[in-house]
Amino acid sequence: MGLPVFHLTELSGEELFLDGPEGRHAAVVRRITSGERVRLTDGVGSFAEGAVVASSKAGITVAVDRRGSVPAPAPRLVVVQALPKGERAELAVEMLTEVGVDLIVPWNAERSQFRANPERVEKTLTKWRAWAFEASKQSRRSWFCEVAPIASTGDVASLVEHAELAAILHEEASTPLAAITPPATGDVVIVVGPEGGISDAELKTFAAEPVLLGETVLRTSTAGVAAASVLLAGSRWRTAL
Repeated sequence: MGLPVFHLTELSGEELFLDGPEGRHAAVVRRITSGERVRLTDGVGSFAEGAVVASSKAGITVAVDRRGSVPAPAPRLVVVQALPKGERAELAVEMLTEVGVDLIVPWNAERSQFRANPERVEKTLTKWRAWAFEASKQSRRSWFCEVAPIASTGDVASLVEHAELAAILHEEASTPLAAITPPATGDVVIVVGPEGGISDAELKTFAAEPVLLGETVLRTSTAGVAAASVLLAGSRWRTAL
């Protein structure tokens, strides 16, 4: 079983003190005690491991005996996720993070039914980033999944235009996603529409041929993780240790 992972921005020093919400979570919620080993990561590739030498309600102290770094994943996997409703948003973010997506871009699509007032936008982003942060730790990632600001269709079109590979999921497409060979580097962008589907106007805006995920129609909250898995199986997962 892998070591529990906690986030700490500064990893220099022979002993590291994890305090704040992360420290309290480790000591009080996870009940990490002296003698247990943990991994601390800055979320951008570097980590430090060691045994806990002190534990209190304020946090834990770790005696570091191993350090390392993990190269940034390549290709970088970006999923543009049309804003789902209710609990399906949390499901989508958690699964995308756990499977290895590097950047999630919430998309206010034509059929998303999302009212983009400032208060709701801020609240939505706060939730999505918290879900991605916790899922990154749960899945023991050294590079944490990021969540971009909510994108317009124009923003998504720009991402598609500059991607090394763009996969626009659409149920009426003829090209199967599984037939596409992912690139070794650059950005791979997957676009997942809302429950009502990507509109014809949006499809015309995206300078990429749509692709078919499979014979069945998935919900917006599960289509992204299925598509990401297909492309990861043809790229990063082939070289995973």
